[in-house]
Amino acid sequence: MLKEQIADEELQVALSPLAIFPIGENIGGVENRSGDENGLPLLLLMEDNPDVMTYLKACLSSNYRVVSAVNGQEGVELATQQIPDLVVTDVMMPVMNGYEACRFLKNDERTSHVPVIMLTAKVGVESRLEGLEQGADAYLAKPFHREELLLQIRNLLETRRRLQRHYRSVAGIGGEHFPLKLTKPVAPEMKESEDYFVRKVRRAVEAHLDDAEFNVEGLCKEIGMSHSHLHRKLSALTGCSATKFIRNIRLAKAKELLENQHLTITSVAFDSGFNDPGYFGRVFKQEFGMTPVEWRDRLAGVEN
Repeated sequence: MLKEQIADEELQVALSPLAIFPIGENIGGVENRSGDENGLPLLLLMEDNPDVMTYLKACLSSNYRVVSAVNGQEGVELATQQIPDLVVTDVMMPVMNGYEACRFLKNDERTSHVPVIMLTAKVGVESRLEGLEQGADAYLAKPFHREELLLQIRNLLETRRRLQRHYRSVAGIGGEHFPLKLTKPVAPEMKESEDYFVRKVRRAVEAHLDDAEFNVEGLCKEIGMSHSHLHRKLSALTGCSATKFIRNIRLAKAKELLENQHLTITSVAFDSGFNDPGYFGRVFKQEFGMTPVEWRDRLAGVEN
């Protein structure tokens, strides 16, 4: 059967009353995925059939920002430029198919963290295994139900949100308000390459910790990424912008230094990369809910 015939049949099924029904507001929405001003995750759709693409956009555009590509090559170019929060891709496409596009995205440091859902009319085990071997996070056979697609997207984005806590811990900035010790929760879904990336960025910041002039531009040079790529990668992995990531590394170091009762608050500020002790005190309280002096007193009380 021709691909166009398959697509037309799946579209007819997808547009049936069984496929389209009201969904709760929470199925689509996931809070603040990558720092977008509207709080809406960015989805990249790769599909060469215009009718299927129109249907996908109708399903997703009310809860997500959507960009689209008609083949895998165009899709990976868009993905590396915009770093989406999630990719939905057809398997059979011209120029570059979905398997090849998925493999490219999962092996590129800029996009390796992005979840990929593969859609295909091929329902055999071999086809499914091939998609999973290329790094696909989910695999839906066509025709698919709107509800199933939306739930898959929501679940994958929620998994990324849970992983953010782990990667903040990897970075050494894992606390909610003023934990006395940083915890490192086990995250079975974590990827070694993502751990490595977060640790690499943390080490780059720590190497310039006492340099108050070290900023995002300097970090980009150290890591070898553009400002926008680094921002979106860190936002996706840790929930922090590049600027906040640097500041939180500095604050985490300041908490350690404050354990030394012989150091003044001013010296702790300078050694952590803050050249204004007053500003240091304000951002410390903003992050941890208490001033550096109150934090030190709390530590002394615990030790006693």
